[in-house]
Amino acid sequence: MKINRRDFLKTSVFTSLYLAGFGLPVNASSNTKKNLVVIMLRGGMDGLCALPIKGDKEFEKLRREINLDRVIKLTSDFDLHPALSCFDELWKEEKAAAVHATNIPYTARSHFEGQNLMESGGKIPYKVQTGWLGRGMKVAKLQGDGLALALPMPLLLRGVPKNDNFYPVKGSKPKKEIIDLVRSQYKEASENELLEILEIIQKRYSSSSGGYDPGHGRARDNNTLAYEAGEKLRKINGPRVAVFEVNGFDTHAAQGGTDGTHADCLEETDAIIRSLRNKMGESFNNTLVLTLTEFGRTIKQNSGLGTEHGYGTAVLMAGGLVKKAQIYTDWPGLKRKERFEGRDLNSTIDARSIYASAMSTVFDVDFKTIKDKVFWGEKLENLSDKLFKT
Repeated sequence: MKINRRDFLKTSVFTSLYLAGFGLPVNASSNTKKNLVVIMLRGGMDGLCALPIKGDKEFEKLRREINLDRVIKLTSDFDLHPALSCFDELWKEEKAAAVHATNIPYTARSHFEGQNLMESGGKIPYKVQTGWLGRGMKVAKLQGDGLALALPMPLLLRGVPKNDNFYPVKGSKPKKEIIDLVRSQYKEASENELLEILEIIQKRYSSSSGGYDPGHGRARDNNTLAYEAGEKLRKINGPRVAVFEVNGFDTHAAQGGTDGTHADCLEETDAIIRSLRNKMGESFNNTLVLTLTEFGRTIKQNSGLGTEHGYGTAVLMAGGLVKKAQIYTDWPGLKRKERFEGRDLNSTIDARSIYASAMSTVFDVDFKTIKDKVFWGEKLENLSDKLFKT
């Protein structure tokens, strides 16, 4: 049987989980284990759908057929999509917040380029071969020794030795085709590194408790993977980093409003947060959950009752390390002259400032060190005191 990457991904779980960062960093200023969870929302999450602006007549007109007919009230300026019910529960506990009108500094609206940059943290597509989270873990001296329940290891986590990945099938060893596929995904690795990766895969294949049953639905996969992550993250000697992937946010047609494709994706994201909260117990109080997406969607709906690739979006945050319930934003407005290129919500906050601040908080590393060593000294704002419990 010949297998290629496309065929392999067809048989992989819809939502993927990656665990990494075992052991406390040697330069940590606290003995408390803190966890960072990143949920990559692939396809371009519509921040204006997740957190719609209140009372903007122009916005309501431009989306008259995909507007929400039911919302959860959050603040005097923003509502919440009803699919995000766990987010609402955490909001009431001061454990959920969001940054609105934000994005990585990328405006060309290509999924391939945008997703590469959202993971690498760079400005030029495909120039950087490591991920900002992997580099941050390396700066914090977190060991790799990661456990990834999907192929291939995402760019976001690359940059730390021994972060590894495997395709989880209960009770079976990896077939030659799978090993060959892993080899093809690690072309940059030396022969010794490759042998080490394959050895880790073979050791963990038969012992994993995170096997995927193809007969289960997408929601069941989410719960299984989130519980797997929660079980490991809450252990003092367990991983400190988890990365999920949720696909399907590229809603060019039939986006829907209260219900529909985009709502389903938001519900899936919310379910991951809920499962983590339920499984982690008190450890959730020392955890920070962040979302990551390549760009937002256009303000105006298209003829297919969907939205096109945009620019500004929102970052959702949850967990006990969130400072308070708030929508943090420098709102640019939605009038034509206030939009990016006359069509998109503008981005007024570099999302990398959020991620750098999050790593500084969770990894107990000075923000300037993160900024200089992970993001090459870019002019990022330290939002740690504004967004997180430091």
